[in-house]
Amino acid sequence: MPLLLWIVLFTLLGGALSALAASAFLLAPENLRTRVLPHLVSFATGALLGAALLGLLPHAIDELGTEGTHRIGLTLLIGLLIFFVLEKMVLWRHCHQDACEGHVPSDHHRDAASATLILIGDALHNLLDGVLIAAAFMTDVHLGVVTALAVIAHEIPQEMSDLAILLHGGMSRANAFTLNLLTSVSSVAGGVVAYFALNPVQHLVPYALTVAAASFLYIAVADLIPGLHRRVDAGSGVKQFAFIVLGIVTIAVSHALAH
Repeated sequence: MPLLLWIVLFTLLGGALSALAASAFLLAPENLRTRVLPHLVSFATGALLGAALLGLLPHAIDELGTEGTHRIGLTLLIGLLIFFVLEKMVLWRHCHQDACEGHVPSDHHRDAASATLILIGDALHNLLDGVLIAAAFMTDVHLGVVTALAVIAHEIPQEMSDLAILLHGGMSRANAFTLNLLTSVSSVAGGVVAYFALNPVQHLVPYALTVAAASFLYIAVADLIPGLHRRVDAGSGVKQFAFIVLGIVTIAVSHALAH
């Protein structure tokens, strides 16, 4: 089978299977989803922090070496500022569509903005997964298959977190499933681009990883954590902390197994 076909097939599987596996959550009854969703938002917070700080940023630093640490830091800072501006633009659009009183965005508008930002960040993340799968296949077909399977295992908890954020942002189950699936299969585009232009693209990968990390950090710290603080009773705080830690541990374990 031609190498390009191997890459297209397994980047498609890597993106689609992880999204489909995570989408089993959408099949749960509405009352169960309503009870579980707040815990999934806490889990998503931990998963985003873990993916950014234990996965994406270390990989970016490894690619550039210690001498590139300052460039990674600058890219992270620029990425955070970019997502601040993007969120302002998204909030402005929602406020003008729904006529926010005094132009103060409500919790609903912030949740909707988080959903938009997570789609942008996840599309970039999956694009890079496609680049990594293609690079592995161009080294050895067996290595490519193993890498694709590792990506599927690694992405399932992340895709569950994304779905939780999309539903929390007010999307219907159908829209959340469709948009999450479309961002997941952006890995195919990454694989095809890498196949035809891996060398020119390779030196940009650490910076793209850092921008993806910036999106995850911004959403977790600027949007999700303030939302968790809306509930101040001790019981809720303990549960939130436990699910945040669970999200971090899940990402850490899946990342370790992928390597």
